[in-house]
Amino acid sequence: MAIGWTLSLLPDLYALFGRHGVEPQQPESAYQWSVFAIWTSDRVLLIGWILLLLSSVALTIGWHSRLAALAVFVLILSFQHRDVWVFNSGDLAVRIEALFLAISPCGAALSLDQARSTGKFWSAQQRPQWPVRLMQVQLSLIYLASAQAKLNGNAWPQGTAVSYALRLPDMLLLPIPHWFTTSALLINVVTWAALAIELSIGILLWNKRLRPWVLAAGVVMHTMIMVTIAVGFFTLAVFVLYLAFVPPDLVERLPRSAKDMARKLVALARPGPKSRNQKEISDAAADDGAAAEFRAESPSAAGTIAED
Repeated sequence: MAIGWTLSLLPDLYALFGRHGVEPQQPESAYQWSVFAIWTSDRVLLIGWILLLLSSVALTIGWHSRLAALAVFVLILSFQHRDVWVFNSGDLAVRIEALFLAISPCGAALSLDQARSTGKFWSAQQRPQWPVRLMQVQLSLIYLASAQAKLNGNAWPQGTAVSYALRLPDMLLLPIPHWFTTSALLINVVTWAALAIELSIGILLWNKRLRPWVLAAGVVMHTMIMVTIAVGFFTLAVFVLYLAFVPPDLVERLPRSAKDMARKLVALARPGPKSRNQKEISDAAADDGAAAEFRAESPSAAGTIAED
């Protein structure tokens, strides 16, 4: 996700962050630190973008994982503070997740760090749970804060908020029928359903029995939003936090399940020699059965069997 986020900046890099772009200088505000406030040239901007891309790749493959995650966090923070008007809450979630990875043992498995130290790319280890708990709490807070903000407004309690969102032509990825966006009944149902799902996820995901159901509802809701409205990286950032609730025993079974699935696919892709051998064995067994039946029905064979 960090790689995709970085690549999305390239087409408008200088227009959004350059010295001759829409925001020639970084806005002055408290706690808005950025490396691009210290070095302001366009050349430094390009170097920062390249470093962010390389750090994102290093984080993905697990090469000096925690250092790479820290670099991703600092550079994403710098870009977001350089021009605060072009980002949304999804971009903030990406930044927070990079920070969580930087303070966690993120290179313990599925990383070149682990392969270099132990010779195993995949490993199951006992690790502190608090980094995963941070991600879980973050996900719960996102939904609870979102539901609170919506209930404090006017459009969501009135049941009309989704209609406004679906009638913004510059934000829509797929055209929505007019009869749907103007139907009071349907819009009220969809609006209140979205609020109910957000509240359910924020609260009920801590219940192990209900967790799969509320997260599945969240996947459906966010997927529908992602394919209809341009929400940037918010949906993907939320799905990354969903992974913090994947049970550890399921993760431990993944290598064995993947190997079994690969073995079955290979067997299906190359059925020739195996099928011929099985056919030969079956034919031989059928011939033996037919011969035995013939001997049993023959009088001479019966005497021979009795003697034996």
